[in-house]
Amino acid sequence: MDFSLLLLLVAAGSFAAFTLGRGRSLKLAETVGGPRYLNSLPYYYGMLTALWALLPALALLIVWMIFESTILESMVISQLPANFHDTDPAEQGLILNQIYNIVAGQVVDANIPQYMTDAAQHVHSMKVTSNWLLASLACSGMLLFGLFAWRRVAPELQARARVERLFRWALLGCSMIAILTTVGIVMSVLFESLRFFHAVPISDFLFGLEWSPQTAIRKDQVAGSSSFGAIPLFTGTLLIASIAMIIAVPTGLMSAIYLSEYASKRVRSYVKPLLEVLAGIPTVVYGFFAAITVAPFIRDVAVSIGLNDYVNVTSESALAAGMVMGVMIIPFISSLSDDVINAVPQSLRDGALGLGATHSEMIRQVVIPAALPGIVGGVLLAASRAIGETMIVVMAAGLAAKLTANPLDSVTTVTVQIVSLLVGDQEFDSPKTLAAFALGLMLFLVTLALNYFALHIVKKYREQYE
Repeated sequence: MDFSLLLLLVAAGSFAAFTLGRGRSLKLAETVGGPRYLNSLPYYYGMLTALWALLPALALLIVWMIFESTILESMVISQLPANFHDTDPAEQGLILNQIYNIVAGQVVDANIPQYMTDAAQHVHSMKVTSNWLLASLACSGMLLFGLFAWRRVAPELQARARVERLFRWALLGCSMIAILTTVGIVMSVLFESLRFFHAVPISDFLFGLEWSPQTAIRKDQVAGSSSFGAIPLFTGTLLIASIAMIIAVPTGLMSAIYLSEYASKRVRSYVKPLLEVLAGIPTVVYGFFAAITVAPFIRDVAVSIGLNDYVNVTSESALAAGMVMGVMIIPFISSLSDDVINAVPQSLRDGALGLGATHSEMIRQVVIPAALPGIVGGVLLAASRAIGETMIVVMAAGLAAKLTANPLDSVTTVTVQIVSLLVGDQEFDSPKTLAAFALGLMLFLVTLALNYFALHIVKKYREQYE
């Protein structure tokens, strides 16, 4: 049975359990004087019955999906010839992939070995058996647990309390999944970073001035000169992000002030959606625009005014990437700032104007201080977006790790190097590959510091209004 069909069957079964549980509660209500004498509404009796039928089936589906592939693979390996176990693990993986491709019908070749064809037929039959067994167990479990819950429906049953308790545990489980996912990401990055720092001293990584991670990843390769100084990457990231913020923060904040304090409703209804459209444009489009239009224009202007006689001017520059990135993150600041400015109570505005303040004085001395925590949050979000951007930097600023403060020169960022280090034929025992995790850890710590600083600013300037 197809998995999507099985999900529809489970959904239909849970709906049937809901209908039967609700119907039983209504029948029992007739014997005690009506639904008002039930401990809970009929809806909750039906929901409790549906949950009893649904949750065991979903748990079975999740466990089955987790362990099915491992069990099937072990059974396939047991059917292969004895010399399969003597081959290299990489070759074993290729053989298994080819067997699964045969099962999927993606390989049609007369030269396929007979043992692969037999293994593919065995996998197909096991998958069919597994699907039907899963469907049988899921339906049987739904029927058994649904019948158990249906028989327990009674006027004194506290169905509402039990349903709410189940949903409370479900919400707690979702929260724990989010927390454990974050902890798992941090621990995995930290563990791989420690492996990197065992091979490369942390002082060389943090204070080195040259980035050239050319090391051998296989025994048959010749290693090049390797340098893992991350200062050029941090400098490039800071340079591009600073240019982007210099463009985005004033533009976004002034746009928010205009839309919330000066613009008419008609103008606001047109301008704000047009500004927010910028956030929906794919970053690859921004990168293409920066590489094809902005970067050559900046280079031509710099050459025409003679800047190439004093500084290095390239067709890929931090200025081009930062300018386009600044345009991209304007909506993050303008939209959030506009919302928090509009949330400032109108009574504060009226009080400031009643005391004789002008409109601009009221905005500077009352509205902006009141909305400052939200504005700081929007600026932080924009800064995080700028630090984590990759595509625009790759297309407009290049991959050269240079220690320079020249915005007309090509630079690279931490995120771009993480991507380049993890692309291609890599082994996770090489310092070159492990360097990506060290860069990710440093980026995480920098972002954490930004968050702490923003919370400090918010707490310092937060004001309470009735």
